[in-house]
Amino acid sequence: MTDQDLQQLRREKWRLDGKAIRTIEDARAFIENVGFCMMYPSRPALPLPTFMGAFVGSEERLPTWQHAYSDPRAAEATGLMIRLLRERAAYEANLFDENNAFLVAASVFPYFYALVGERNPKLAPKAGSRSQYSALACDAFELIRRDGPISKQKLQEALGGSVSLAALDKALGELWSKLRITRVDYNANEGSYWDVLYRWAPDAVKEGVGLSVPEALTALISKYLDCAIAVEPGELEAFFGNFVARSKVKDAVNALLAARELSFVHVGGKSMLQITPAKAAFVSAARPAVR
Repeated sequence: MTDQDLQQLRREKWRLDGKAIRTIEDARAFIENVGFCMMYPSRPALPLPTFMGAFVGSEERLPTWQHAYSDPRAAEATGLMIRLLRERAAYEANLFDENNAFLVAASVFPYFYALVGERNPKLAPKAGSRSQYSALACDAFELIRRDGPISKQKLQEALGGSVSLAALDKALGELWSKLRITRVDYNANEGSYWDVLYRWAPDAVKEGVGLSVPEALTALISKYLDCAIAVEPGELEAFFGNFVARSKVKDAVNALLAARELSFVHVGGKSMLQITPAKAAFVSAARPAVR
């Protein structure tokens, strides 16, 4: 395989070949096919598709999140993405950059939850010197649990006028990064709406809690390679290193190599991981691929 071959296969898979998504049916099919994607291109670039690229049908002149406000295409793409969230065809997770949504297909989401979510999701977080959560995050969680789905504006009002938007965003980020809460809607007047994840997606959370980390990780590695076609081992470790220790990623890759689920392919002089071709044909025929 040449570099050009790899890029062409990715363009087709990621809908960058002129076949833009325009309907909710297109959007559902795209997110289910790739499994997960960023909303906008990231810097430095990740070997991941973007919802914005699929919406435009090209990788040329795509806005980053910093410039999305001035690009009318971004507003249209966001509207389509929000429809996916409302109908639970996809979930938005704060696993990279809270300003650049990481979108996960409903069929794949339990596996990410198994890696980063709480094993006892209904147990309220508590603040403390050893806690990952601030007192404000704990108060916000209780309000969302009690009154959600709730807009950020109403949440700020309920917490008291002295709470700044910056402080509230930080607290919400603490909860969101552990998949305690999720954004479920957006309104131009009141902003984002939040709910506790175990209530918004009880089946997905229940399934995620029941999965072991090795089981979830091997499934996601296979899905990632199905999406990216082929990646260097270091790229794969860097991606999943955002969620689990790299040593666990290496163990999972070695297990998949030993089972001949994965194999190496030379691409432009680089040794890259891919799904073993016979397995790839099976994965492409089965939906969802990770199950």
